[in-house]
Amino acid sequence: MRKLFFSLAFMLALSAFGAEIKIDFSDFPVNETPAGFHGALAGGGQPGDWKIIMDETPSAFAPLTPQAGQTQATSQHAVLAQISQESNEERFPMLIYDKETFGDFKLTTRFKIVSGVAEEMAGIVFRYQNSSNFYVLRASALGHNVRFYKVVNGLRGNLIGPELDIATNVWHTLGIQCQGNQIICQLDGRMVMPPLNDNTFTEGKIGFWTMSDAVSYFGDTTISYTPRVPMAQSLVDGMMQKYPRILKLQVCTLNDKDEPQIIASNNKAEIGQAGTDAEKGAINTGTVYFGRGKGMVAVTMPLTDRNGDPVAAVRVELKSFFGETQDNAANRARVIVKQMQNQVVSGQDLTQ
Repeated sequence: MRKLFFSLAFMLALSAFGAEIKIDFSDFPVNETPAGFHGALAGGGQPGDWKIIMDETPSAFAPLTPQAGQTQATSQHAVLAQISQESNEERFPMLIYDKETFGDFKLTTRFKIVSGVAEEMAGIVFRYQNSSNFYVLRASALGHNVRFYKVVNGLRGNLIGPELDIATNVWHTLGIQCQGNQIICQLDGRMVMPPLNDNTFTEGKIGFWTMSDAVSYFGDTTISYTPRVPMAQSLVDGMMQKYPRILKLQVCTLNDKDEPQIIASNNKAEIGQAGTDAEKGAINTGTVYFGRGKGMVAVTMPLTDRNGDPVAAVRVELKSFFGETQDNAANRARVIVKQMQNQVVSGQDLTQ
């Protein structure tokens, strides 16, 4: 088989990303599906059977070639395995990581194709919206190839990628980097096709992928990424930049228990903390609340959607001046909240 590699390294350095997630499968109980993931299925047939098992893996996380895999020291380590073997050629089991949505990211994972009759495949699904809309990068030992493709509304697009020999029962590394609409694909530390450009999906979940009756294992995975900034936090950041003399600026919404919770703040440590009755009242009744402290005033008022319905509460704390009245403070705060409100169509916007 013709071997085609592009030696160009990843085009963007790790420093371009602000956060990192390391998925260590030894953190999860053996013979159980890891917490923080959910199974998904494209096509037909039965869902996949995803479990943590013990397997011999290379002792160091590094890009491997089949030759290197024969000589590198190994040890028993927990890995993720898809072990069901239903030979439906249109069956695509996936295990989706729930804890984060990724836009720009760089992923590295190890995989091993163990067995399969109809198919011998393993891959990564990314910018996943649902089981009918996502990108895939996968390697096929039976087909001797690496392919990228997208699924849009359940329809599979063109398969892009080279013919390559993929050894079974050998650990390989798969790498994906997304920056805007550019997608870079790697196998064993080398680019396997020129950079791709596609605008279909700009962000989404990441997960592990197999096909048909393929039994495949996945090793520890690293994801370096640019954290998403929810709209509410972007609004706070924008107002703080425009009005740096604001002492405090918070946005609260009601959680599933109908309790006020801070979703954005100029003090990031406050995000996730409980709000007060003033925030709850502003959201439920549209009431404006006023408070005064030493050298400061605090105003809590509703933030409404395009229909004029309160969807959040904004607390604004400002330095006070001599003789300032409640109306003065409310008017000063209203200027800030109005500018934030002009960018909000619905309550859902705030968390996206």
